[in-house]
Amino acid sequence: MDLGRLVAPSGDLASEDAQQLRQDFTRFMMRYKFGIDEIVTKLSILRDEFAHLHNDNPIENVSSRLKNPESIIEKMSRKKCEPTFESIAERITDIAGVRVTCSFVSEVYQVFDLLTGQDDVRVVDVRDYIKTLKPNGYRSLHALVEVPVFLSDGPVPVLVEVQLRTIAMDFWASLEHKIHYKYRQDVPQSLLDGLKDAADTAGALDDTMQRLHTEVRTAGELPPELKAKLADNHDLSPDEEFVKRLRQLGHS
Repeated sequence: MDLGRLVAPSGDLASEDAQQLRQDFTRFMMRYKFGIDEIVTKLSILRDEFAHLHNDNPIENVSSRLKNPESIIEKMSRKKCEPTFESIAERITDIAGVRVTCSFVSEVYQVFDLLTGQDDVRVVDVRDYIKTLKPNGYRSLHALVEVPVFLSDGPVPVLVEVQLRTIAMDFWASLEHKIHYKYRQDVPQSLLDGLKDAADTAGALDDTMQRLHTEVRTAGELPPELKAKLADNHDLSPDEEFVKRLRQLGHS
């Protein structure tokens, strides 16, 4: 079935065939949309847990995108992918994408471990462009994961590309994308050099922020004996007061 005809004039395909093709394509794409929903839900749960139960929340922002038919067909052409759903699912692995933004580099790896450590998330591939930068200075952690999507006719494994990066990395990548989109394949060398310098600056900023973050956290740690002394004398928080009263009721 020729998926390239999805974006061709409607007169090129019989009405019933066109309708069936579009319906099949919609069903195919829904799997990826639901795959995104699965990953975003997992990240939202982690984000809410950290917001309510921990001092630091490593997840600053979560966004997602689903490739449109034109982008898929263009990539099929570049990768010489056969126009079948099976071939597309096998050869094009970034149809579903989720991006996670963190404040610090350490949090990028923390969120990665928390997400991929879940039983129903299978890691297919990891590309660490933080430890090994791309030549243009691009930095990010890419994880290709597979999650089950439960449809009416049974579970379907779906690939989702998850990109994890810091705020500085995301700022740089956004500008780099805009420049390449404007100039296509003919970006002036002066802009390429400027982007590389900006990438180095963003990397240095991340290193400095990570060092300061670590120093602040280390400085906040008290000796065990002082912690115990303070625990005996400080006023109880609302949650601790609630637990204390429950214990009192249990003994009454």
